[in-house]
Amino acid sequence: MHRYAKLVLAAAVAGLTVLAGVPAHASGGSVNAVDVLTVTSLAGPNVSVNDVLQASLKTGTKVTFMSAPGGTTGVTCTVSSFSATVLTNPGAGGTATESLTVQTFSTCTANVVGVTCVQSVTVDNLPYGATVNGTTKAVKITGTTAKPIQTTVKLCTLLGTITCVYQADLNTVTGTASNVDNSISFSNQKFNKTTGPSTCFANGYFSAVYAPVKDTTVSGSPVVFTQ
Repeated sequence: MHRYAKLVLAAAVAGLTVLAGVPAHASGGSVNAVDVLTVTSLAGPNVSVNDVLQASLKTGTKVTFMSAPGGTTGVTCTVSSFSATVLTNPGAGGTATESLTVQTFSTCTANVVGVTCVQSVTVDNLPYGATVNGTTKAVKITGTTAKPIQTTVKLCTLLGTITCVYQADLNTVTGTASNVDNSISFSNQKFNKTTGPSTCFANGYFSAVYAPVKDTTVSGSPVVFTQ
């Protein structure tokens, strides 16, 4: 009997030793060895459902909202960030889903004729749905009929403040994720003016690079990879 007790104790100690080596935040119950979204590396722990992913502009870059694709006239912001909550994270090669809950823009300027300053740039109707395809690395943000993807830009003029409201063409904004710098980039995404005087340009083309994307729910906020 004494020998049996020793065996049970030894087994318990061994079990605790194994558990000690398990990360405090793993895949959150994922049955896959590797999911679409992982942290630290491509072979790192899977991102858990309900984790919050955040990113600011890549160092040295800025947001542009121009009147023509690749143009030089429009609004530029040097500070921007987003926050999204992971809703699903299937096996690698699948499509993860997220809810874009926050996106902000600040320190903005404009070189539009008649405009003296940018008072604010606000993203309306949040949250938006978002998907990340592990195979193609395509990122897709979509609004709804009731809550379309919409941005309100308030500009200062000599005659007072004007308000320009833009909605994403086809209610969709698409981008690309990269594991090189853990970024999400958007290029010349078209927005159409729905409200505003003639000083507001008819169309706006949104470009930005956010990096690195981090999982802020995990201790140390490790970078996020897509596969």
